Amino acid sequence: MHKVGCASTKKVNFLCLRLALPLHKVGCALTKKVNFLCLRLALSLHKRDFALAISGLPDCVRLVLFLHKVGYALTKKVNFLCLWLALSLMCKKTNRMISAYFPITDPTLVFLVVLSIILLAPIIMGKLRIPHIIGMVLAGVVLGKYGLNILVRDNSFELFGKVGLYYIMFLASLEMEMEGVKKNKYRMLAFGLLTFAVPLVLVYFSCVYILHFSAQASLLLGCIMSSNTLIAYPIVSRYGLQRKPSVMLSVGATMLSLLLALVLLAGIVSSAESGSDVGFWLLLTLKFAIYCAAMILLIPRFTRYFLRRYSDAVMQYVFVMAMMFMSAALSEAVGFEGIFGAFFAGLILNRYIPAVSPLMNRIEFIGNALFIPYFLIGVGMLINLRILFAGGQVVFFLLVITFVGTVGKMLAAYLASHRFQLPLSSGTMMFGLTSAHAAGAIAMVMVGMRIELAPGEFLVNDEILNSVVLMILLTCIISSLITERSAQKITLRDQQIASDEEASLDDEHILVPIKYPNYAEQLIGLAILMKSRKLNRPLTAINVVYEDEQMRVNQEKGKHLLEQVTRYAAGSDVQVQSQVRIAVNIANGIKHAFQEFHANEIIIGMHTHAEVSKKFWGQFHQSLFNGLNCQIIMARLMQPLNTLRRIVVAVPSRAQFEPGFYRWLERLLRMATHLDCRIEFHGRQDTLALISAYIQEKHPVVRAAFKDMEHWNQFPQLASTIADDHMFVVITARKGTVSYKNALEELAEEIRQNFSGKTILIVFPDQYGAVEGDMTYSQSQHQEERSAYDVVGGWIKNKIEKTKKI
Repeated sequence: MHKVGCASTKKVNFLCLRLALPLHKVGCALTKKVNFLCLRLALSLHKRDFALAISGLPDCVRLVLFLHKVGYALTKKVNFLCLWLALSLMCKKTNRMISAYFPITDPTLVFLVVLSIILLAPIIMGKLRIPHIIGMVLAGVVLGKYGLNILVRDNSFELFGKVGLYYIMFLASLEMEMEGVKKNKYRMLAFGLLTFAVPLVLVYFSCVYILHFSAQASLLLGCIMSSNTLIAYPIVSRYGLQRKPSVMLSVGATMLSLLLALVLLAGIVSSAESGSDVGFWLLLTLKFAIYCAAMILLIPRFTRYFLRRYSDAVMQYVFVMAMMFMSAALSEAVGFEGIFGAFFAGLILNRYIPAVSPLMNRIEFIGNALFIPYFLIGVGMLINLRILFAGGQVVFFLLVITFVGTVGKMLAAYLASHRFQLPLSSGTMMFGLTSAHAAGAIAMVMVGMRIELAPGEFLVNDEILNSVVLMILLTCIISSLITERSAQKITLRDQQIASDEEASLDDEHILVPIKYPNYAEQLIGLAILMKSRKLNRPLTAINVVYEDEQMRVNQEKGKHLLEQVTRYAAGSDVQVQSQVRIAVNIANGIKHAFQEFHANEIIIGMHTHAEVSKKFWGQFHQSLFNGLNCQIIMARLMQPLNTLRRIVVAVPSRAQFEPGFYRWLERLLRMATHLDCRIEFHGRQDTLALISAYIQEKHPVVRAAFKDMEHWNQFPQLASTIADDHMFVVITARKGTVSYKNALEELAEEIRQNFSGKTILIVFPDQYGAVEGDMTYSQSQHQEERSAYDVVGGWIKNKIEKTKKI
């Protein structure tokens, strides 16, 4: 039994071993096969051919692979879910962290971001050759509420944006050439009616028959598209094209179309609320007339009073801004938008702020550097690009309104340019300036959203509002691109014309001797008004001090005085080279400076201090214009130049035969152009005919009048025509010249008796001759001019007196 038991145990063990070995072999084989199949599966999956890889395998193996695949997929899904959960938690934490910092509310950081946009937008857009205005609008889109939500359109953007919009309209009217406006008023009226009516009609019928809007809603959208905002006007300013006919027509047409749109909008609101009647329109017309009359009467009086009494630059700027906002506020009070009031204020103040004055430069600088960019960024922050992907009919509405309205503006611009016989580039400029819309469009559409036609039904819905908002972005881009392109073409065309005319321009280098601090800025201002902006030559200011015991003290005073006038001229972007000179006598110091700086004309203040010298010409003026044959203008300025209303010029006979005839005429016409005042010439017919021909050719926009003065003895009679706000200019002559006459000997006495207290210029024309004699520092000053007859007569008189004494 034991043996049997052992044998049985051995057999059983052997059988178990035999059974285990095959099972082990089978397991190993299966494991190897499964591993091999898994490798094949991995390779097949990599080749994106899983079906072909398993098509020839047995069913049992397919089952194993399927289970393996399910497990692997479950593992991947679990891992993916864990990763997604981790990322979600991290994003939520990041959002919480970002939301703690954005949108920015700290005023310092907000201002830093805005200034960074203003700084970088022109640089980046310049590299891409895209108008920088588009860059500022797009920056507002990206950083605004509907973009990265870095900035919020808060009260600061509302305030500065509104100021920026006012600034654009104010600058546009301030930089217009009023004489050109008067001459082109009918063209401006025609283009304004065209650019208002054509888009209005096209948009109205498109909205009624294509978009199936109601008549009132269609009229409101037509009203929006018929008006426009001068978004691209800073481009025009950058190229210096503000006084081009196409630009002036566009500015005037913009204001007219806006005014008509506001009137139409008021009618829509009135008819929807209570029904329009004759009383409403009469009241609106009466309020508008009272407003215009009040502004025309009050603003000029306030301006003349203020500018005559206060010369501080900051006070003048603040005063101008106060006038603009007063006009805007009163415009809103009578039922019109404030931008009309800002534009109207600019028209009234136009003649009191010359284009080349420091005040004008400050107004342009502050507006272009801060307020206008704020407005453009704020416009971009209103735009929500997500609306394009939100579904609905917004995209269709947007395309129809933008396309039809832009085509209407284009047709109006090209029809007007063709009718007025303007170049194609001018028509393109008119189209570019009048095709943009901005915050005014949103204001109008918001008015429609407040008009309730029925309970719960408003004139304008959200889809129309969103379409108008996106339309602003598209029209701003279109307007900026077209205006930039047309401005470049006009500039290139003008450069080709200017290259032919530059040769005919007389070179100029003006020397301005300065002595008294209260007179210095006015003399530099006069030189700025007379200098050529095309040649852009620097001015030369000198202060001559005597070589005496007070020389060092006077030197320091002279340096401070010249620094003052240099800063003043820099406000008009005019360069000034200055020098304090030491001389034995003032006249020779000025003469030597004239030669050293290669100057060719002098503007000098007239003697007004009786305690220094009782002579009319002062201590050295006669020696100066006797020793130099260049043009010398002596000025006695009794009030600010920008308050002058008329320039009266007395011209002697045969003045046209002087070599410097056209030089002094050009200087006076430049001054009249910048001051926008009338200039009146008194002289003989032959002289006046030449002056008139020159004005028609070179300065057609100058308002000139001509009156006969056959004899110089009529000169004193002109005193009755000279008011306090007039400038009286006397063209005189040196002895021995063509136009000199004996009556000019009494010029000093006649001016003292008849023109006391008036603003006067005395002009000694250019003679193109050589300087008399050699100039030395020891040459004595001649206070009075003496002819040979005077010398002989004086000698005889002395001999007679001596004989009587004997």
